[in-house]
Amino acid sequence: MHLVIVSGLSGSGKSTALNALEDSAYNCIDNLPISLLPALVDQIQLHKDADNQNFAIGIDIRDAWQDLAMFPVAIKPLRDARLPFTVIFLDADADKIVQRFSETRRKHPLSNKHTNLTEAIETEQQLLLPMRDSADLVVDTSALNVHQLRELIKERVAEPDAEGMAVLFESFGFKHGPPNNADLVFDARCLPNPHWDPNLRSQTGIDQDVAQFLDEQPLVQDMLADVKEFLERWWPHYRANNRSYITIAIGCTGGQHRSVYLCEKLQAHFASQLDNVQVRHRELGHSTKESH
Repeated sequence: MHLVIVSGLSGSGKSTALNALEDSAYNCIDNLPISLLPALVDQIQLHKDADNQNFAIGIDIRDAWQDLAMFPVAIKPLRDARLPFTVIFLDADADKIVQRFSETRRKHPLSNKHTNLTEAIETEQQLLLPMRDSADLVVDTSALNVHQLRELIKERVAEPDAEGMAVLFESFGFKHGPPNNADLVFDARCLPNPHWDPNLRSQTGIDQDVAQFLDEQPLVQDMLADVKEFLERWWPHYRANNRSYITIAIGCTGGQHRSVYLCEKLQAHFASQLDNVQVRHRELGHSTKESH
């Protein structure tokens, strides 16, 4: 049995995530009051086929807001019993959420004649902090379309094919802002930039010509070696802290060359050491891939 609890901001993609889990044969329950969570888990465990089934539960601001602060207490018995469950929190930039509500003409659950959309989003962010702080995995959906989010949920959550810590290397461009779901962030903007070579500018860090250029740069190789050494030093401590997911974000100016190259190299290096290593290039729009 695997239980997934999905929460997040309104407009961040919770329905899409639950649909992706349902398509992966999860039994889904949306908008469950937190006060009913322990009783539901007890019923699931008593079910004769529970060991062969997976379950997903959606909890969000539609629940009584007074109950949201109870969430860390409500899941503590699950953690103490070492039940196989994952808490996912979907996040997004406020501007992106405003855009999504404007495009769909949906009403935010906290907005009314006295509270505009921006104020409703700010209130929701505060009320959901206990959920976000309890999450095993925070997913920033600001730069994801529906199809990319479905694929990410499917690969990172719905179909885990290895036990242990799932590691994601994510490249990004600082000019677009760092991802808010990163556990560790490394800055590659100090490295030689292929952008200034007209022959390389239109390519990316995945392309052979760019990779060869960066292969030959001593500073690039020094940073690559330092990041490898740092991660190898600290992997055991993250595991000892029962981390199920960790996201390492590497950024350069535009997220096209240096950060992409470094993430590809790190994913290839650690794929032989860890069971579940993935890579995603935010600015390239590439969906998550995985290798073992």
